[in-house]
Amino acid sequence: MAAVDAAAEKSWYAVRCVFQWVAWEGAPYEERLTLWWADSMEQAIARAEGEARTYARENGHRCLGLAQCYRLATDGRPDDGDEVFSLLRDSTLGQEAYLDRYFDTGRERQGRDDD
Repeated sequence: MAAVDAAAEKSWYAVRCVFQWVAWEGAPYEERLTLWWADSMEQAIARAEGEARTYARENGHRCLGLAQCYRLATDGRPDDGDEVFSLLRDSTLGQEAYLDRYFDTGRERQGRDDD
């Protein structure tokens, strides 16, 4: 009996795509994560890229063509506290400089204001 390839089983995948909001002042960038129930990482990326093109077109944004995928380490549907994305990056920067460079430049628009 052949061994079952775990990667070939259907799983949840999170895919991060990057956009530029060209019609907005300053043309800010958006990193957007979407979840996909797929047979493989390749299938999840293909589906996410299709959705990303539609999202960009319908909202007047530019899709920058970057798709990073992460297979969720969950046995079923995602639940509270499940990790949905992880990215490792090598850097010689210290902790504060690293956060300032990649996550806390002071120009982020975080949260959502529905008022």
